[in-house]
Amino acid sequence: MATVRNVAIFGATGRTGLPTLAQALEEGYAVTVLVRDRARLPAQHRPARVVVGDVRDPAAVAEAVRGQDAVIILLGTRDDLGPTTVMSEGTQNIVTAMKAHGVRKVVACLSAFLLWDLQKVPPRLLPVTEDHIRMRRILQDSGLDCVYVMPPHIAADRPLTGAYTVTVGACGGSRLISAPDLGHFLLRCLRTSRYDGESVHVCRDYPKD
Repeated sequence: MATVRNVAIFGATGRTGLPTLAQALEEGYAVTVLVRDRARLPAQHRPARVVVGDVRDPAAVAEAVRGQDAVIILLGTRDDLGPTTVMSEGTQNIVTAMKAHGVRKVVACLSAFLLWDLQKVPPRLLPVTEDHIRMRRILQDSGLDCVYVMPPHIAADRPLTGAYTVTVGACGGSRLISAPDLGHFLLRCLRTSRYDGESVHVCRDYPKD
C-alpha cells in the first residue's frame, strides 16, 4: 500500500481525538483537522492545517480532505445520547469528499455494540448505536478501503501502552480500551492494509489504581 503522510482527522478534539492527534504529530504525520472551535486545540499540539467548520458542511469537509493520503473518522456526540444523524451525515460528506479527491484509505471508529445482537444494546445507547449502523452502511457502500474499528468503553484516564488485544470480527476478552491505546491502533491501521474491510475490536485489561 502507498505510504501515508498526509492525514485528515475528523473529531480531533474529542476524547479519542486529542490523544490520536498528539500521537500522529509525534509520529511525523502532516495532520489536517476540521474543528468548529479552533480554541479547543491544545497549544502544544498544532496540526499542519486547521479547517474551521462543521462536518455537516460538505464544502468544509471537502477542504479538509483535499490533499490527504488517508482519513481518520472519530465523530461522536460527546454526552448527548439522544437520536442523532450527525455522525452518519458527516460520514456521508467525508465519503463524498474522499471520492472527489481520490482518497481511498479511511479508518473509522464506530462501537463494539455493532458486534452485538442489537436487541442486547442498552436502550439508552440505542439511538447513538443506530447512527453508528448508518455510518457503517455508508462506508460499506462506498467501495473505499475502510477499517471499521469497534472499541468497547473508551477510558480517557488509562495510559498509552501500545499493547492490546486485536480481534477481527468479534469482541475480545476485555470491555475497556484507553483513549491513547485506541489512537495508537487507529494510526497503526494507516501503515497496513491488513485490516482493510474488517470489523476490528481492540481491548486491554489495565491495572486498577
